Amino acid sequence: MSNNNQEGKLIGKVSHYFDKIEVAVIDLDNSLTAGDTIRIVGGEETDFTQEVESMEVDHEKIKKAKKGDSVGLKVKEKVREGYKVYKL
Repeated sequence: MSNNNQEGKLIGKVSHYFDKIEVAVIDLDNSLTAGDTIRIVGGEETDFTQEVESMEVDHEKIKKAKKGDSVGLKVKEKVREGYKVYKL
């Protein structure tokens, strides 16, 4: 039996990446909560998972973001605009 690759549910995409502070801005099509595990996929080489430790909307730390929000969160690898974000 083939192991189902844990793709997760598409919840948004990267709209911006701040290199110096390693923060991605993600435009959400679905809710996201601190503690969730996300997977970011894009380009030829980027495909990683990480836990959402904290996120911000308009420089305010939040625990939960909803559909339509643009959240900033620290990412452990460099990402680019348009990369897809999944919730696992």
